[in-house]
Amino acid sequence: MSNNSGKTILALAAGAAIGAGVGILFAPDKGSKTRVKIKDGYKDAEKDLKKKFDKLSEEVKTKISSKKVDLEGSYEDLLSNMSYKTEDVISFLEIKLSELKDKNAKLQK
Repeated sequence: MSNNSGKTILALAAGAAIGAGVGILFAPDKGSKTRVKIKDGYKDAEKDLKKKFDKLSEEVKTKISSKKVDLEGSYEDLLSNMSYKTEDVISFLEIKLSELKDKNAKLQK
């Protein structure tokens, strides 16, 4: 996504520069009019780049937000699973401790 957007922005900037250069070479207007046209062309290109950047920025924010929600869900699942496993381990250890106490009591007699 970002690679294609970067290429698009680079191509747009290169196209604007080439277009401005060709426009200057073949301009039938006076220099002052040509400069105004170039300035307007740059303003249009700047607006277009800003729109594309804003769109890309919004897409990135949306993707990050969705990944954050996925990560939070995974984290909650992990904690829940760990809690169950911890309870299983504690239960197992309590059983083993009880067995050891019984064996120790028999050995003490």
